[in-house]
Amino acid sequence: MTDGKAPPGPDERAELLELRDRVATLEAERGAGRRRHRGRSLLAAVLIVVGCVLAPLSVVAAWAADEIGDTDRYVATIGPLASNPDVQDAVADRATDALMSRIDLSALLSDVAADDRPRLAKALGKLGDSLEDAVRGFVHDKARAVAGSDAFQTIWEQANRQAHRALDKALTGKGGDAVQLRDGAVTVDLAPLVDRVKQRLVDDGMTVAGRIPEVHTDFTLLTSDDIGKARTYVRLLQLAGNWLPVVALVLVAAGVLLSVRRRRALVTGALALAVATGLLGIGLRVFRVIYLDRLPADVSQDAAAAVYDTMTHFLFTMVRMVVALGVVVALGAWLTGSGRRAALVRGLWTSGIGAVRTTAERAGLRTGPVGAFVRRHRTWISWILVAAALLGYVLWSHPTGWVVVGIALCLLCALAVVEFLGGERQDEAAPSG
Repeated sequence: MTDGKAPPGPDERAELLELRDRVATLEAERGAGRRRHRGRSLLAAVLIVVGCVLAPLSVVAAWAADEIGDTDRYVATIGPLASNPDVQDAVADRATDALMSRIDLSALLSDVAADDRPRLAKALGKLGDSLEDAVRGFVHDKARAVAGSDAFQTIWEQANRQAHRALDKALTGKGGDAVQLRDGAVTVDLAPLVDRVKQRLVDDGMTVAGRIPEVHTDFTLLTSDDIGKARTYVRLLQLAGNWLPVVALVLVAAGVLLSVRRRRALVTGALALAVATGLLGIGLRVFRVIYLDRLPADVSQDAAAAVYDTMTHFLFTMVRMVVALGVVVALGAWLTGSGRRAALVRGLWTSGIGAVRTTAERAGLRTGPVGAFVRRHRTWISWILVAAALLGYVLWSHPTGWVVVGIALCLLCALAVVEFLGGERQDEAAPSG
């Protein structure tokens, strides 16, 4: 039986074979395209991941290069600790211990001149339970007064300028044998402060303090037992300096450009940068607890916490800045996309500004030739504003998270003005009768 159809002729068979060949070719090209896309996507993902891994290291590298390698900046950072009450108390305690170890209590009153004894007795007040407690309290009061004076600021900065070499060696290994770490710690010599305390004691009647020889006592800034373990890594990061952030940014940018869906890759990469850097901030908080818990018993916990917080302030500032930058970039990329929710947000933006413009026009406000110019060149003006915002961020000396948010808000306000000026006028939008 047959279906009634005539068998295809030679021309039809040739055409059918040609169509089959074309379909096979198209399917092969489509498969090759998919493989190329998968390869590009994989390479893009690897580049973005590596860039995100380098992001927190970039923050530490910038800190190592800017804070540890620059003595002036280090002194400027650590200088305000001179006015910290916990540091002043710890310094006064160290000075008091150093002086009390050199005061002979048994010969204290006998060695004082007869004319000075009434003044000394009056200064000491009631002895209470013991002479040692009274003398210690008296000495500590004078040490605390010196630690709280303006002179201590100068002493503190000069001592920290000298201690910076020890800190540099503890974290980077530089300095050779000429720089020594005392008992495995970075310390500040309080000898100038002790001299001032001795002078205060002499002025207040304890002339025996004037015969105490020069006293060197150390105030511990950082212990190197834990920090020294990271010496090699910090040294490498310091050598990387400000180049590592550039490398991380280039890798993420290259991954975005290689991606098939670039806008989605930009949103993902920016958020991943923010998360990776945020984890660094969490790690610094965790290390703070571990570091303070392992301090020797004779080191003030409150003072050590104040030193740690001051030393890592720049790190936390950069962490917040990168997190804010990542969120702002991701939000901007998402809002300019073609997604339904993004389009809804843009619609609310334009309709809100349009309502304001309509109200202004009804009140008699006209944009005139300025509005016409903005309407013609609105796209170029918008890109120029975005470039200006990026340039402002790049040229900012030490941007913070609030700086990033402030620049983003300024850009948003400028774009709102462009939308207001460049929007379609009500009389132009109305259909002609």
